[in-house]
Amino acid sequence: MVLLGSTGSIGVNALIVASRFNISVEVLVAGRNIKVLNEQIKKHSPQVVIIADKKDIPRVNHTNVYAGNEAILQVIEESKSDLVVNALVGFLGLRPTLKAIECGKKVALANKESLVACGAFIDIKNIQPIDSEHFGLWYLLQDRPVQKMIITASGGAFRDWDITKLQNATLADTQKHPNWSMGQKITIDSATMVNKMFELLEARWLFGEGEYHAIIETKSLIHALIDFKDGSTTAHFANASMQLPIAFALDEKMDENILEHVDLVKTGSLEFREITTDRYPIWKIKDELLANPERGVVVNAANEAAIEMFIQQKIGFMEISKHIITAFHHFTKMPKNIEEVFALDSKVRDYVRELK
Repeated sequence: MVLLGSTGSIGVNALIVASRFNISVEVLVAGRNIKVLNEQIKKHSPQVVIIADKKDIPRVNHTNVYAGNEAILQVIEESKSDLVVNALVGFLGLRPTLKAIECGKKVALANKESLVACGAFIDIKNIQPIDSEHFGLWYLLQDRPVQKMIITASGGAFRDWDITKLQNATLADTQKHPNWSMGQKITIDSATMVNKMFELLEARWLFGEGEYHAIIETKSLIHALIDFKDGSTTAHFANASMQLPIAFALDEKMDENILEHVDLVKTGSLEFREITTDRYPIWKIKDELLANPERGVVVNAANEAAIEMFIQQKIGFMEISKHIITAFHHFTKMPKNIEEVFALDSKVRDYVRELK
């Protein structure tokens, strides 16, 4: 397989599963964590390695190392692997997804931004989602009329904060996720609830038109639920680990035990909460976005630009959602093709950077 984003949590778990199923790793693509990358190279012996910055090439323990986004696209095209695992973070993961599909490869997709920004122009036949929420929905689906698909959220770092204190939340505060450790951007997205809105939009592209919703489940043991039209509801329980959806993406006939079962007696109880717009203002545009999913590129670009400003301490935490909502209402024209997606992405970022 070709693994994009090998040193992140999803990439690390993908390599664990690949070792278990004896899947060879042809290409490793990483960012700047050269220490972990070198450990992966030693264990998995990839043929090609690609990193973010060419200045780091001498630090990589491999004879066939390249750097930059163009190198990623080239290696996808030249690779013999039929599977590309895309665990890159952000809009930069879109072109590799498009290139892999163009080359007829299967994409195990953890890069949310690919479908969020460009879902209208991506052939999902080649896409296997490896987010636990979409895996859960896929796992639950059966040949019965569906009324609503529901995914769950942890609530992020500020689910229990006094709302009046959110304006003063720092970058360090956003990283204190209550349930697990993730990368910087996705942990911020969890705190704003942008991450969950992106997952709803992904579900819309993956499963088609319908009613989609999200709720908070504080222990992160239920990942998805489906309300069927007959009045029954099914839920997908699993201990929080990306290895299960990754295993199904790497081996369609997967029938091994991957995780320990959830012990409901030890769990004792579960708590569910509504996602409210006072704590998560981004939820104000959820329904309009799902009704106009092509505008996901606006939300994604605005989010990435606003997070950049927040990290630079140019805006406060609550301004992230405020800037996204402002951009969403400003840019209402739908992109008609992939080229317009990339053009709109640039315009939105420039617009958000000028907001006060």
